[in-house]
Amino acid sequence: MSSGDLDALLRVTSSTYRGESPPDIAFGTYDGAVGRLVLAVTGKGIAACSFEPENDVYELVSRHVGTFIGPDPRRLDPVRRELDAYFSGRLRAFTTPVDLSLATSFARTVLQKTMGVPYGTTTTFEAIGESIGRPRALRAIGNALASNPICVIVPCHRVVRADDGLGDYAGGAAAKQHLLNVERRVSAGG
Repeated sequence: MSSGDLDALLRVTSSTYRGESPPDIAFGTYDGAVGRLVLAVTGKGIAACSFEPENDVYELVSRHVGTFIGPDPRRLDPVRRELDAYFSGRLRAFTTPVDLSLATSFARTVLQKTMGVPYGTTTTFEAIGESIGRPRALRAIGNALASNPICVIVPCHRVVRADDGLGDYAGGAAAKQHLLNVERRVSAGG
């Protein structure tokens, strides 16, 4: 979807879209090493960095966060620059504030714990469960990670299976492996 198509979508679907006025929620895309990511930035921070289709993310954001949604490069471009720096190996920690409004209460707990997993390392579903006091909630933890609305920035890709398998990832196994490889290469000084 081009920016013109996105602008047309927003004009038609958002009753409060005002074109020239800065929207409450900045909405756009980022094309990077793992494919297209759909971005939504609120006044609190990044609420979506998703592999899901633009229409699906737009609908989710408008249903749960707000309806005055539109393109706003002033708020989207800093996120895009950080993603560029991350994928090129120049950024290890995102400074973009995170807005977990699209996550359930339990998922927020899991995702906040995931944000503490250091760059270039991995942890397991079991370790996350132990750290949040829910060692038997592996399926719920997996669901929380699978529904992470802020992929890459909230590093759910750093959570792997205990048997050294990758586990599922919203962007697919190749995207997860790519993210882990970038981090390992940078951490190893490559």
